[in-house]
Amino acid sequence: MKFYIALLIMGILTQNFVLSKFLGICPFLGVSKKLNTAVGMSAAVIFVMLLATAATYPLNILLEKNGLDYLQTIVFILVIAALVQIVEIVMKKYIKPLYNALGIYLPLITTNCAVLGVVILNIDNITEYAAYGYGFGHAMMNSFAAGAGFMLAMVIFAGVRSRLETADVPKFMQGLPITLVAASIVSLSFLGFSGLVEGLGLLG
Repeated sequence: MKFYIALLIMGILTQNFVLSKFLGICPFLGVSKKLNTAVGMSAAVIFVMLLATAATYPLNILLEKNGLDYLQTIVFILVIAALVQIVEIVMKKYIKPLYNALGIYLPLITTNCAVLGVVILNIDNITEYAAYGYGFGHAMMNSFAAGAGFMLAMVIFAGVRSRLETADVPKFMQGLPITLVAASIVSLSFLGFSGLVEGLGLLG
């Protein structure tokens, strides 16, 4: 149980995919202008992350058994692309307003390196956390934590950007420059959580 909690804290706070690993920056900057679209995109990413992990974890075992592990990245990208297509079709049919709001950023989940990163990281964690019996359940928890961390970053930054709209920003800093500065400051704030897992004795 302690290891599950450690994975949750690491995914959300200490090893946040967006603010610590700098993965998934494209949707982070593109869809964080409004809170509802930020939450919608994050929910879609969490869903895809969980489905991708459930599909790729056994696939990786199959690839390794047949000596085809060098095809890992290609196979994972194809699986993620297929899952995103399913999510896109469902959202277009049942959640049309959110589908329209997300626009081009929804298909970009296919190339969202956070999704690909989490499935590859799950494979790497098998070796790194072998002493803790890292398995399928841990991989699913790690994917959920990574998705929750993505959502936290999106929601926080949506709040920051809403304040920027009413702020008196110098003309030369308006638009992307002030957005990047704000993102870096939010990222720095997460450094305060470094060492939290070790400090709580969750990995020891």
